[in-house]
Amino acid sequence: PQTPSRAIFPPLNFVIFMKKHGVKLTTVLTTHHHWDRAGGNEKLVKLVPGLKVCGGDDRIRALTHKVTHLSTLQVGSLHAKCQSTPCHTSGHICYFVNKPSSSEPPAVFTGDTLFVAGCGKFYEGTADEMYRALLEVLGRLPPDTRVYRGHEYTINNLKFARHVEPNNPAVQEKLAWAKEKYSVGEPTVPFTIAEDFTYNPFMRVREKTVQQHAGETEPVTTLRAILQEKDHFKVPRD
Repeated sequence: PQTPSRAIFPPLNFVIFMKKHGVKLTTVLTTHHHWDRAGGNEKLVKLVPGLKVCGGDDRIRALTHKVTHLSTLQVGSLHAKCQSTPCHTSGHICYFVNKPSSSEPPAVFTGDTLFVAGCGKFYEGTADEMYRALLEVLGRLPPDTRVYRGHEYTINNLKFARHVEPNNPAVQEKLAWAKEKYSVGEPTVPFTIAEDFTYNPFMRVREKTVQQHAGETEPVTTLRAILQEKDHFKVPRD
């Protein structure tokens, strides 16, 4: 029943919203060049002169500041560190953000690399690259890091996770929670890195239960196998 949203919040409406709430827009952190991530950049730059548009790919519209892995950015009182996660696109960047003076946990904006119980398609990369992105880059962030993903795929992702690990109680609990959220029109963000390790099969490719499901014995080949399976998975209507 989930239909991914393709709508882009109209740039003019966004600027009006910012002005209404007294917020000054100075910087745009773009994860990758796809139109549903960068499609509003050109209009925003026209509406907000001097706007800084950051990203890791020259294909990003209206790009003004090219960033690379571990580049740092200061946005107001927030500190952002760029995390290169090529695979979904070759120039994909996630942004790890914290406020040094705050006791609140950090956040990471993962675009189309990491979702609740899922990961992005390998449009321009390989299983080896996605393994590195998920397990060696994002997976090594502080466990309490709050994750903000790019699409609301949670219920369908968890149904696939249940297919992979039918006896994993964390999957069952998260799926019930996500259905409740969806029923009242609420999003399933944020979640944490630590949580995702308990129910995301793509983060759990080192676990024997996931490897046995895939018929593999090595994490990268397991990741490749379950993504191929998910591409053809018929989501049950329960």
